[in-house]
Amino acid sequence: MSTRTPRNTGPSSAASKKASSAKAPSESKSRPDWLGTSLLAAKTIAAGGEMLPFPYVKGAFEIAVIVLETVEDILNVIEPLQKKGHHGFHSHFKEMIKLSSTADQIAGYQKWIQTLRLNFVLTATIDTNFQVNKLTVMRSDVAIPQVAQSINNCPPPSKIFHGRQIILDKMQAYFNQDGGKQHIFLLHGLGGAGKTQITLKFIQESSHTTDTLDAALKNIAVTKNVGDTPQDALRWLAGQCNDWLVFFDNADDPKIDLNSYFPRCSHGNIVITSRNPGLCVHAGLHSPVSDMEEADAVELLLKSAAQETTLSNREIATEIVKALWYLPLAIIQAGAFVAKSGALNNYLALEKPGQSHDDYAWTVYTTWEISFKQLSPLAARLLQLCSFLHHQGISEKMFSNASTYRFKPTGPSKEELKKPWQFITQFLGPTGVWDCVRFMDVTTELRAYSLINFNMETGTFSIHPLVHSWSKSILADQQEYCYSTIAIIGMSIATMTREYLQLASLWLLPNVDALLQGGTHTTPDFNYEYGRVYYSSRRLQSAAELYNILLMKQREILGEDHPDTLLTMGDLGNTYCFLGELKKAKEFQFLVLEKRRTVLGEDHPNTLTTMGNLAITYKTLGQLKEAEKLEVVVLEKQRKILEEDHTDTLSTMGNLAVTYKHLGQLKMAEKLEVVVLEKRKKILGEDHPGTLRMMGNLASTYCEMSQLKEAEELAAVVLAKQQRILGEDHPDMLQTMGNLANIYHEMGQLKEAQELAVVVLEKRRKILGEDHPGTLRMMGNLANMYREMGQLKEAEELGIVVLEKRRKILGEHHSHTRAPDRPSKVTG
Repeated sequence: MSTRTPRNTGPSSAASKKASSAKAPSESKSRPDWLGTSLLAAKTIAAGGEMLPFPYVKGAFEIAVIVLETVEDILNVIEPLQKKGHHGFHSHFKEMIKLSSTADQIAGYQKWIQTLRLNFVLTATIDTNFQVNKLTVMRSDVAIPQVAQSINNCPPPSKIFHGRQIILDKMQAYFNQDGGKQHIFLLHGLGGAGKTQITLKFIQESSHTTDTLDAALKNIAVTKNVGDTPQDALRWLAGQCNDWLVFFDNADDPKIDLNSYFPRCSHGNIVITSRNPGLCVHAGLHSPVSDMEEADAVELLLKSAAQETTLSNREIATEIVKALWYLPLAIIQAGAFVAKSGALNNYLALEKPGQSHDDYAWTVYTTWEISFKQLSPLAARLLQLCSFLHHQGISEKMFSNASTYRFKPTGPSKEELKKPWQFITQFLGPTGVWDCVRFMDVTTELRAYSLINFNMETGTFSIHPLVHSWSKSILADQQEYCYSTIAIIGMSIATMTREYLQLASLWLLPNVDALLQGGTHTTPDFNYEYGRVYYSSRRLQSAAELYNILLMKQREILGEDHPDTLLTMGDLGNTYCFLGELKKAKEFQFLVLEKRRTVLGEDHPNTLTTMGNLAITYKTLGQLKEAEKLEVVVLEKQRKILEEDHTDTLSTMGNLAVTYKHLGQLKMAEKLEVVVLEKRKKILGEDHPGTLRMMGNLASTYCEMSQLKEAEELAAVVLAKQQRILGEDHPDMLQTMGNLANIYHEMGQLKEAQELAVVVLEKRRKILGEDHPGTLRMMGNLANMYREMGQLKEAEELGIVVLEKRRKILGEHHSHTRAPDRPSKVTG
């Protein structure tokens, strides 16, 4: 509840608003004549309060009646004593009620009542989780004596409140705007984020000192030409000021129309705290309340834990607040536990029971449970299914794509997918098509309680990590929900084309990691789909593990020649090729090619795809003529069967261009790459990974052709986009960075070239491994750069490593088994 009045209503309003909170002039020497009138009015309004448009006014005036009757009783006792001056009785009464210690309080109480009469203002704190939790009638900005504190149900902020200055400043600036209209400010966010405490701190900080108020009152009187004393200003304000503040705390229930509870007038001030961001429609200004800044979170923890702010304590506290995701209420509870146990050093290793601080008794989980119980069954299930995904990057497409899944005999059975499919069908319209509005309604319900958040820029949802963990922990059958989520995401991936998956894998990868948690699942079996995500993301070892598990099962159940078995076998061969395990890759691809030729025929698209994949392995092995021969055949057949613009045709054209480049046929390579690039831009878009990969290849070709300016400009554009879209460690990004290093090398910018090459080499060692062809290629390039820079020792060491590894992998007489003598400008 507030004891504050906003301060600006015009040129002189800053002063006038401050003055409005001053104490009333000295109390009358005689019994005040307003008391009986006010008491009669309050009783009348309380009796007919049900007829008033603003709820809870009846309750407010019932409280006012009690207050005024109490004052009347006090005056009935004091006035006879003052008039008679009966020292004996007075002394006895003084001893009874200890008047010497309460006289100031009683006098102050009388002043407060007089000020209330001068400007009768409704100020309410309404906790809408419990309808009317607190409702108080009192004058804003009055320094309330202790005797009146029993009426003030608005608590002070927590003694350990810390930080949030940006939000507090924003509130101050908003309520200090010019008056003439009603000001409504909304604080919205997750339960436990600190909305109520911020508001209480704002109210506390908005109080004023007596000296400040007296000065402001004098200023008002002079400005308004009504005198030059604080009393003159108060008499003027009595007829002019209509300010009040209503604080709606925990207005979380989206079914409540909060607007119907606002006073019907054009002035006054309202603060709302809610988990529902939808209440922004009521507010002139709003502020999300989320996690704390790390420095503030550390200070809050040390304060609540009553720990010294030493360097070692700060380091420990930093780790604790990180683990608690900077959520204020969780930090306060941790602090309360530490304060009691003294276990700051080993807090993270101990159980962390819910603890309360001050009068804020709800635990973090309890606040969320209250919201959770208000959810519809469909919204509750969606939240708990999402708790098995990553807490960020959750997309509607994960669920909508699953609605187009087609069951097949060799996949998971309908019985296995019964529950997840039933969940998906609840979002289908009458025609069986995904209903976006239905999904939006359910997610809006979750957002109304701040249990999930939506990022307009990315179009994805996120869940606070602590809510994410909690929503999983309350499940009775975690395995059933986990399997349902695996099935839904697996069905979704199964509907995606290769080109679409290259983009989708960027936001699918963290969710797949969260689902599998380093393991595999055989029921329901979507290992192939998850392997595709890992392959598209170039997480090749993870892809190979899933493919191998699936292949063993398919060989046993379906047989060696089944199309699904051959599909897995082919993808496993491609994975081994990119892993640098070229012998395994070649064996799988040969086997698949022969079986597809026999079963499907020479010209079937799947047969042609296998031929193209085998050509890539030949190329990696340095068998360029064999690679060229296969790719020319495949391209001609695909042009005839699939047409020029088919994605498979374009992939083969791009691969053949790389082969021409290795063979030194640069003009033919450039011609093909320009065609493929223009078509991919048109079909896939400027920023698709496949488009960017082709731009990088073309930049490499320009470098080989000594068109260094064009090469540098194009490679720089590609690198910037790949860093933004794919991330710093993606193999495609590293390939482009390696190409740019080679370009700088050709331009004579050896220092820049060396710096990039070192970064690429270290990342490839970490991601691809020490023996991967791409790692060895970059190692050889860097050795050449060292040599040209005169760093002969470093050049020799790298050169020897490359030579020994290539002898081991490729054989003694392979063309690549020799010490590098110049950079290999094609890095992938």
